[in-house]
Amino acid sequence: MPASAPPWPIFGRDVPDAAWRPDPRLLQDTRLARFLRSTGLSDLTALQARAAADPGWFWGAAADDLALPWQRRPRQVLDLGGGPAWSRWWSGGAFNHAAAALDPRAATDPDGEALAWEGEDGEVRQFTAAGLRDEVEDAAVMLARSGIGRGDRVGVLLPMLPETVVAVLALGLLRAIFSPIFSGYGPAAIASRLADCDASVLITADGFLRRGSVVNLKAAADEAVAALPGVRRVLVVRRLGHRAPAPPWDPARDRWWDEEIEAVRRDRDGDHAVGTVASREPTDPETPYMVIYTSGTTGRPKGAVHVHGGFPIKAAQDLAHCFDLGPGDTLFWFTDLGWMMGPWAISGALILGARLVLYEGTPDHPGPDRLWAIVARHRVTHLGLSPTVIRALSPHGLEPVRAHDRSSLRVLGSTGEPWNPEPWWWYFREVGEGRCPVVNYSGGTEVSGGIVAGNLMTPVRPTSFSGPNVGVAADVVDATGTPVRGSVGELVIRQPLPGMTRGFWNDPDRYLEAYWSRLPGIWVHGDWALIDADGYWYIQGRSDDTLKVAGKRVGPAEVESAAVGHPAVVEAAAVGLPHPVKGESIAVFCVLRPGVANDAGLRAEIGAAVARELGKALKPDLVAVIPALPKTRSGKVMRRVIRAAFLGLDPGDLSALDDPALVTVIRAAGASAGR
Repeated sequence: MPASAPPWPIFGRDVPDAAWRPDPRLLQDTRLARFLRSTGLSDLTALQARAAADPGWFWGAAADDLALPWQRRPRQVLDLGGGPAWSRWWSGGAFNHAAAALDPRAATDPDGEALAWEGEDGEVRQFTAAGLRDEVEDAAVMLARSGIGRGDRVGVLLPMLPETVVAVLALGLLRAIFSPIFSGYGPAAIASRLADCDASVLITADGFLRRGSVVNLKAAADEAVAALPGVRRVLVVRRLGHRAPAPPWDPARDRWWDEEIEAVRRDRDGDHAVGTVASREPTDPETPYMVIYTSGTTGRPKGAVHVHGGFPIKAAQDLAHCFDLGPGDTLFWFTDLGWMMGPWAISGALILGARLVLYEGTPDHPGPDRLWAIVARHRVTHLGLSPTVIRALSPHGLEPVRAHDRSSLRVLGSTGEPWNPEPWWWYFREVGEGRCPVVNYSGGTEVSGGIVAGNLMTPVRPTSFSGPNVGVAADVVDATGTPVRGSVGELVIRQPLPGMTRGFWNDPDRYLEAYWSRLPGIWVHGDWALIDADGYWYIQGRSDDTLKVAGKRVGPAEVESAAVGHPAVVEAAAVGLPHPVKGESIAVFCVLRPGVANDAGLRAEIGAAVARELGKALKPDLVAVIPALPKTRSGKVMRRVIRAAFLGLDPGDLSALDDPALVTVIRAAGASAGR
């Protein structure tokens, strides 16, 4: 990164409009502060500059700071022989992400709780460090008996259950490759992912609960694998038992997870040879462990390949240095395994020796206080929620939050989409009681987590990021790769990271085209971003979502924040529509607060509110009211789906969409508007 554009110019300066400031204790005692002292550098600006100049030095120092449990220490941190797009890490070393998550904690604190799970029906299960290790080892033996070994691909179609964590770690011990699949996907989306990675085994459940109703997951799994003869085994977790519909059963293919593991334990108790994975064979850090799919605007989903020494280490480093997570802490990030934050939370929390809390259900069942009750019940210290969740819960008022003790909280996290000010302040003031920093965090599946983030050594300005993630050489540039400040540009990464994907499964050319083709040697992430005069960063939305009205480029987040500033609007999405004169006009799709009537006068008021905030040139030509915004299960608004549906175009891949029926609603709105 150019010396003229330091990533943390705010360090050590007063920030008058900061919502939160670190006290002297945090400036001395956080993990980031201790790491900074260990490097001998003066401040975060100096640390970031050296990391950008020498990523091998930084990641070697970070690995030592995290005390990673190497099976064999590497002789070289970074090998750029194949160029930045194909960088290799930890040459000569050995590291297994599952062993790292299990063994140190089980050896030093075997009776300490490592994992807690809560079902939507109130069921709770808890695992000590030793108990979790034993569960994983038994599962690994069972999976090995099923013929799963190094390099085999296994689909994991599960909600957030204890068995989900056990399966991920057991497959890691075997050096197999798991592919996480959203538990809400339909059969076609499940099948496409299993087929693309040529999975031979699927792990699923008989069902799970969503807002009190049974989701028949086994039925979706059966339909998905019906046309996939390569899937020779389906292992079924018995989540609901008699409460689930009796699943169709293929005796040649299907097995109950618990019965297969019980057979391993019976054989052990009977002194039969059961096999073992306790030897922990050394694992090359470049060994793939996960193929996780992301949906593209067009074409089939992209399978990002991640390795033992990549994604898990990046997750642990982000959680340690940005969120200050460590032993004695409890992380609860509301997510699904199919969103990268699921594998991220599993690897990061357990490698750092923290306690992980999982929740199966929805955030508002049986009431809008469910998440706050989990915080109190499990004494959560680090809570991660998306802006979408806050926007959904805040209209229920303050009583559901204040009814529960939140004194255990010390850090709030957020990711998934840009913030609007009002819900950000509600999260900070009401959930965190005005004392917990909101660590905003944004990046992507393909880089294993954060590119930009907050931290506990820098004042927090509402809705912003303090700068690049610690150790990430992020920048904001124009079309030529020149840094820009004070205006919107492309978010890029100038140096490789260990967490970057090792390409797309069976499609290396698509990977190079997606991230490395526009600016030589630079990762172009596909987000618009802005760095303000004080050095705070803001994500403005996806590059392909950008609006350009009469030559003026504006990120959809700016328009949406202005619309949500109207008291009648809960959330909004801004898209561009073709215009014969301006090239593009702005359309805003709004979700109204309960009880607010949709009429022409209100829509005019919302448009005027945007014009007051952004200027008359950016006044929306169209304000439409829809019942909900099309989103992925992780809460990301799918603007390209809104635009395509409204214009009557092909919306592309819809496999990640939470409620496909909204496409029909928006298409009808477009037809009635004459589009």
